[in-house]
Amino acid sequence: MPYIDEKKPSAGESDSMHGRDDVLLLLRNMGEELGSFDTIGTSHWAVFNEDGPTLVISFDRLEDIQALEPGTMPGIFGQATQNGWSHLSLLSEGDSWYRDPHVYAYIDQLVDECFFDEFDRVVFVGTGMGAYAAAAFSVAAPGCTVLTLQPRATLDPQVAGWDTRSRKARRLNFNDRYGYAPDMTEGATQVFTVHDPYSRLDAMHAALFRKPWVTALKTPLLGDDVATNLAEMGILPKLIKSACDGRLTPHYFNQLWRERRNYGPYLRRILRACTLAKQPGREAMICRSVTQRLRAPVFRKHLEKLEKNGSAEKT
Repeated sequence: MPYIDEKKPSAGESDSMHGRDDVLLLLRNMGEELGSFDTIGTSHWAVFNEDGPTLVISFDRLEDIQALEPGTMPGIFGQATQNGWSHLSLLSEGDSWYRDPHVYAYIDQLVDECFFDEFDRVVFVGTGMGAYAAAAFSVAAPGCTVLTLQPRATLDPQVAGWDTRSRKARRLNFNDRYGYAPDMTEGATQVFTVHDPYSRLDAMHAALFRKPWVTALKTPLLGDDVATNLAEMGILPKLIKSACDGRLTPHYFNQLWRERRNYGPYLRRILRACTLAKQPGREAMICRSVTQRLRAPVFRKHLEKLEKNGSAEKT
């Protein structure tokens, strides 16, 4: 799922999905007003907003935009506008994984027209299916930066047969052009993979990105929706901006990652992990840390229970 600026519908507004044709018309109007809009085959589109010398390329799903309230776009759209970046959104309908000759031809056309050469910095951004595409198509823009969240290297059963997710997509051809994502990053200056090392399948995919120019940024205990969790923490926009500004480093990411100490879902997961591991001393340490910094009645009650049972020894 891409980073999405999800605003709650106001009173009286429908929170149901919006019509496909209405969304496409909105996107067409945006593209034609600000840059361009292209239909790519039957299930892909490209919306381009021409602005500054930094180009960010995102990979978005039409269904995700349909699920938002009217007029709301994925967060990367607004962030690009706010920061003065040019923005190219490649949209898919359904889980196509962008494995479509029409998409390849579109990317080829951009290369032939020297489109990427017009920008000082090119950054590919994506999550999950979009992360696969961001890495796979980065070969078209040598010297680019690639920021992938929970990337997939391939869904070819001969290579990644252990990944039983996206079963229908496993029938797609991942062996023709722009196929094996790790190999397609060879022209990139930097590639960042963001994933939870405890999510086994995501970790196995990330391990296939083993080139010297790849940096793994690990987010333990964020689970299967890293982008949403980072967005809720306020980290994701800063992560994208640092990549687009050319200042994303492991040190900077570690500074951002400290925000997890104030993020309830993460804190509950780490407490649960300690409980399952039968580590009461560590449970008490976590509860003390949280209750000293935050209003956290659940953690306070848990600490009181540990102390009552005599298992909250100081650590």
